[in-house]
Amino acid sequence: MTTLTLKNHLGHIVEVPAVAATEAKNAFGAVLDMAIARGMVAITKRDQPRAVLISFEEYNALVAALPDPIAALRGEFDALVAEMQTPKAKKAARGLFRATPAALGRAAVTAAKRG
Repeated sequence: MTTLTLKNHLGHIVEVPAVAATEAKNAFGAVLDMAIARGMVAITKRDQPRAVLISFEEYNALVAALPDPIAALRGEFDALVAEMQTPKAKKAARGLFRATPAALGRAAVTAAKRG
């Protein structure tokens, strides 16, 4: 049996059994047992790796290692809200809502000139 060198969910380089696609199709139960026992099995076609069958435990570990995009966005949102709560920001917002259309126009032109 041939092996390939891949990274596991911990980022460690591991030797993974490689199985031809035809063998994977004809003996899927054995290939599945191998993936469960070893964490993953590489599937090759024409001697080139084409897919990886991973165990449920390996999948869960990979997913758990991913950063939570909602948590990152929540942090950015909370920082923006906190910035809007400063006395300087509150004063600017009050000035914005009290501004005349002409003053808003002048401010827009000035901002556009700055680029």
